[in-house]
Amino acid sequence: MARLTDTARRLMEFDAKGMASLALWVLRRRDGVPPGATAVPYSGAQTAIMAMWLFAMVVELVGLEIVLRALDAPVALRTAILVIDAYSVLVVLAVIAACITRPHVVSPDELRLRYGAFFDLRIPRALITGVRRVRNFDENGLITVDGDVLALAVASQTTVVVELAEPITAVRPLGARVRVRTVRFYADDPGAVLAALRPAPEPGLEGTAA
Repeated sequence: MARLTDTARRLMEFDAKGMASLALWVLRRRDGVPPGATAVPYSGAQTAIMAMWLFAMVVELVGLEIVLRALDAPVALRTAILVIDAYSVLVVLAVIAACITRPHVVSPDELRLRYGAFFDLRIPRALITGVRRVRNFDENGLITVDGDVLALAVASQTTVVVELAEPITAVRPLGARVRVRTVRFYADDPGAVLAALRPAPEPGLEGTAA
């Protein structure tokens, strides 16, 4: 019962964050990107696909309404179906908005990895021992764990691997906790991640000739 309650609470939080993301999208603002931090988008690989899916849902909604009217279906039935379909369209819009307005973030203190309203992992930069660029097209899910390796994929792709000095705890969307020491994730521009995570020059050494 407690597990069901926690799951229901998380689903409500996802819904609330998704609706908030729609507002941020309209206002052209982003969540959790402080001044001086580098925002790292990851939605580019999926936005076109999700937009096509959204278009198909809208076409289905309109087409179903036309068919039900032609069959002289009761108004109550048509209204119920319309509400359910319209809410489904809104949910897809919210997912798109959340992924756009909640990018990965590289700040002086941490690397923050996110997937819309569903996942949020903060990695202290002091724990990062290595970061490299990869190109994987065969990821088997959005958020998967194999041993101490976590993959945060977009459209079955990951482009960056981060190695850590010690395991950290990641919380999966429905609350399961896992300990991971390596994280693969997708970024539209992996080079920007590597550049942002590159150590800053020591004071007095910037611009010094080799």
